[in-house]
Amino acid sequence: MDMNQYLEIFIDESKEHLQEMNQILLELENKPDNLKLLDAIFRIAHTIKGMAGTMGYSKITNLTHKMESLMHEVRTGNVKINEKIVDILFECFDALEEYVENLIANGEEGALDTEALVNKLAFLISGGDIESEKSASKSNVEKEDKNNGEHKFSIEFDEITKNVINKAIESDVNIFKIDVILDENCMLKAARSFIVFNKLENLGEVISSKPDVELIEDEKFDLNFEILYFTKLDQLTLHNELINISEIREVVIEEIEEKIKVKELDNASDIVKTTDKKIEKNSNKSEKKDNKKQVKKVSKTVRVDIERLDNLMNLVSELIIIKTRLEDGGNQHNESRTSEMHETIEYLERITTSLHDAVMKVRMVPVERTFNRFPRMVRDLSKDLGKGINLVMSGEDTEVDRTVIDEIGDPLIHLIRNSIDHGIEDKATRIAKGKDENGTVALRAYPDGNTVVIEVEDDGNGIDSEAIKNIAIEREFLTESEVSQLSEKEVINLLFNAGFSTAKEVTDLSGRGVGLDVVKSKIESLNGTVEVDTVLGKGSKFIIRLPLTLAIIQALMITLKEEIYAIPLNNIKEISTINSEGISMIQDQEVVLYRGKTLPLIRLGSILNTTNYEKNIGDMLVVVIKKGDEEAGIIVDELIGQQEIVIKSLGRYLKGINIIAGATILGNGGVALIVDSNQLF
Repeated sequence: MDMNQYLEIFIDESKEHLQEMNQILLELENKPDNLKLLDAIFRIAHTIKGMAGTMGYSKITNLTHKMESLMHEVRTGNVKINEKIVDILFECFDALEEYVENLIANGEEGALDTEALVNKLAFLISGGDIESEKSASKSNVEKEDKNNGEHKFSIEFDEITKNVINKAIESDVNIFKIDVILDENCMLKAARSFIVFNKLENLGEVISSKPDVELIEDEKFDLNFEILYFTKLDQLTLHNELINISEIREVVIEEIEEKIKVKELDNASDIVKTTDKKIEKNSNKSEKKDNKKQVKKVSKTVRVDIERLDNLMNLVSELIIIKTRLEDGGNQHNESRTSEMHETIEYLERITTSLHDAVMKVRMVPVERTFNRFPRMVRDLSKDLGKGINLVMSGEDTEVDRTVIDEIGDPLIHLIRNSIDHGIEDKATRIAKGKDENGTVALRAYPDGNTVVIEVEDDGNGIDSEAIKNIAIEREFLTESEVSQLSEKEVINLLFNAGFSTAKEVTDLSGRGVGLDVVKSKIESLNGTVEVDTVLGKGSKFIIRLPLTLAIIQALMITLKEEIYAIPLNNIKEISTINSEGISMIQDQEVVLYRGKTLPLIRLGSILNTTNYEKNIGDMLVVVIKKGDEEAGIIVDELIGQQEIVIKSLGRYLKGINIIAGATILGNGGVALIVDSNQLF
């Protein structure tokens, strides 16, 4: 019997059960004597075990069976619940979550080995003391470390690779085995590893890696990965290139200087064979990737309230009625035909607007789905760092398009980790400052017009702008005169520059920095913005503003000569008229005094190289756009009006063009480009 048809149901239900288990475990840690919580975990483990057994997932079945047995022993009083048992149950949860993620990615449980975890559970069920077992295993590890002081590489060579190494040695090319070890606080491991590979590929040739590149891209590795690498660079230069990348804790490099004993391959024929094998290997990898993508579609589901579906069905019924009216109107040949058609078209317009709203609501999911993972993360971090942290969440029922929800998780994880690790002081420092010994991280979400705002706020030390200025000067990002002209907000925003925070001193001084360039780029890829409010000694607040949807938006349609452009309405503050005589030049930038403030002007036609563009003079139309607290005025030729538009991608050939976020198809079949007003700043 083919069970793959039930995979989607299994994944959805397992995710729901695991989410519930996570919340119960957090409660159980504070209320270990609450039998209702124990019963709930027993029930969840039993349910997942039954589902996994039916699907043939033996690893999940085995693990949940042992969890169920342990819960039974606790419920009957044979085993006393304590902090160590809760920690192991959290380990079980992590393993189950990884199995489910593997099923989403490739339809299989994956290679995760939980035998040691199952043995721990069996040991506890038999009445053993886990602490004494940990002490014994720790001493064995320490003994092994003393015996093996030198670094051991695990990367291995096949016959083809050995021959290639020998040929490279003959050609005076340096061959290195590189072990890259990430910082333990690194959350976006795939992003950091991509930067490493990108750097290496620009300076030489990556021959192989362990684990494989696909696993590294999917973050299926711990904190380190190994690479076999050919380059003309020397070992010291290579080390310096890699160690300066953010969140790289250590780089171990070993040079291969002597030939390896192998069966020598014939030059011509074997080079062809080698090439063929590499091509075959790459095609297999591509095939695996395609299969992964194909399977991954399984999890792209949304659970919808039945009332929303009923509303959708009613609106579709209305469309059918309108279709009939239009057909009947077409058969009429009297004076009332025109009036009837106008009424029908107005009715159609109302229904399509309602239909759009209904479809939007079907796509919307509460941010609670993303927020639910953070209490566990905060719990683990506070234990690791020895800090008392209170996580306060609000607005979990705020709804966002599911596409946005899927992408916003990693940036939020990074910001929360930064708040706890670098923003909030240790207990002794907080007490000395007159603060509560436990720090607070507030995570909020709320709707604001056509956007959703998510805030991450802490009551830690805040960001030291003077320290950032000094580092910007020391590391030659800016000169002293340039730094002196920056506002406080512009100084703080330096932290979002790629490469600004590669040195750990930035984190120690400012409390922020590592990885914020990755966070910013991720949020901006969702057409969102991120800002920072901070008070030294009081704390910091990161404000993320995201569009409700990435598919359909309200836009202002404008013209530049004969070309039509769309500007997203949520980025527009107002529309006004100015006279060219009031324009001044400040540091090669056109500005105008507007409502008592200096407003920078942007001649959009010049930036976009509009055909037959001429500089406007006299009275000019200005669309005032905003990005956080910043404002600028876009000079346009004419306004067409507000319009609801469907965003279309420009395709991979035109991907990444500055200032342009996409395109939309107009009613006459023409194409209008959508301006990314954030990039104009």
